[in-house]
Amino acid sequence: MQTTPRIEEDSMGKMEVPADALYGASTQRAVLNFPISGYRFSREFTRALGLLKWASAEANLELGLLDEERATLISRAAEEMIKGSLDAHFILDIFQTGSGTSTNMNANEVLSNRCCQLAGRPIGSKDPVHPNDHVNMGQSSNDIIPTALHVAVGESLRNGLLPALEHLHEALERKSLEFWEVIKIGRTHLMDATPIRLGQEFSGYARQIEFGLLRAGNALAAIEEVPLGGTAVGTGLNCHPEFPSKVMHHLWNRTGIAFREARNHFEAQASKDGLVQASGQLKTIAVSLFKIANDIRWLGSGPRCGIGELTLPPTQPGSSIMPGKINPVMCEMLMQVCAQVIGADATITWAGANGNFELNTMMPVLGYNILEAIRLLTNAVETFRSRCVEGLTADKERSEALVEISMAMVTALTPIIGYDRAAEIAQESADTGRTVREICLDWKVLPEDELDRALDPAAMTGAS
Repeated sequence: MQTTPRIEEDSMGKMEVPADALYGASTQRAVLNFPISGYRFSREFTRALGLLKWASAEANLELGLLDEERATLISRAAEEMIKGSLDAHFILDIFQTGSGTSTNMNANEVLSNRCCQLAGRPIGSKDPVHPNDHVNMGQSSNDIIPTALHVAVGESLRNGLLPALEHLHEALERKSLEFWEVIKIGRTHLMDATPIRLGQEFSGYARQIEFGLLRAGNALAAIEEVPLGGTAVGTGLNCHPEFPSKVMHHLWNRTGIAFREARNHFEAQASKDGLVQASGQLKTIAVSLFKIANDIRWLGSGPRCGIGELTLPPTQPGSSIMPGKINPVMCEMLMQVCAQVIGADATITWAGANGNFELNTMMPVLGYNILEAIRLLTNAVETFRSRCVEGLTADKERSEALVEISMAMVTALTPIIGYDRAAEIAQESADTGRTVREICLDWKVLPEDELDRALDPAAMTGAS
């Protein structure tokens, strides 16, 4: 391996670059300028940017703006970028120029130098493919970077989060049916309420995820319109008018997503409202998931001294000091991911708000956070489903016992004996620890057969 740096040159002059690096002088300047976090653009983003560079070369060939040799070389190199074999050369920090120009030039230089290699020419020669003149033809960082974000978000939603949510929805629906005959006590304000079926409770969770699927679909729809074709400020300077539509056609073939050119490029480049909207949908999905995970964690608390209506599948020892302790770790994992996604939405919101005049200048941090949110949700949802929801079992006897001792059972008597009389029975139950049924029999409130009908927990659930 070569160790002596090579010299490359950009518009600011000469720069030492690692000998084996496919990036060039502009990228190296950004490496030196932004040693901030170590956070990098994700594989999904680099793939999306590669797809756009490939589609751009194909479009420029069709328009007669690129000759076949250069277009073929760029397409070959971009395919390697799409597949991930060039990822080692994408080294820039997320916290960089707000337009992502450094990352766009990173891609342009890597593809140019890879084309030089494929053509048997020296790295850095910019011959036969120049990073700006050929790889970046018809593009500006100001339209290609946000377009790449939209493509990466679209693919991540379509191929990751949507299927994961669909699988979770199906699992919760199955549990709703499995648990339908389990009658348990309802809870409001964390206090005993009237009876409910465990299956009804899970049907509510399933419906939340059904709405989550709609929200993820809305997020996808919010980013299908892309800024490509606006170049520097939205006017389309140096871009062939047919270039965006041809790129969109190629993207459709590769992604199956109906990306389309923005109707107004000034809106599309100056604002990032579509991505902010998508993030808001993700935040709402995270709120739903947090509630579901937290409920399941509480319902499985115990196993002897908590609620204990659910039994969660054991996944690992829960304590370094208490033998036999098993914790609801999958619920806790998902709740932490949801907190992270909710926090990411705040960053995305502020980043989206910083659209000054013709350009948003916080795109890298916006893109990093929304793609990370989708990735985390996708992985967490799949893991929670497979390692928690699928293995849930109900403790029917425990659930029925809690129903019987609950003071809330007296609610069913209110239409028969009146609120005040029912309240007396509830207070007596609280004072003595006796069940509502026992007190009613002792006080001869109703004939026994009528009392049994009135205090039938299944009848109180409103479902047969």
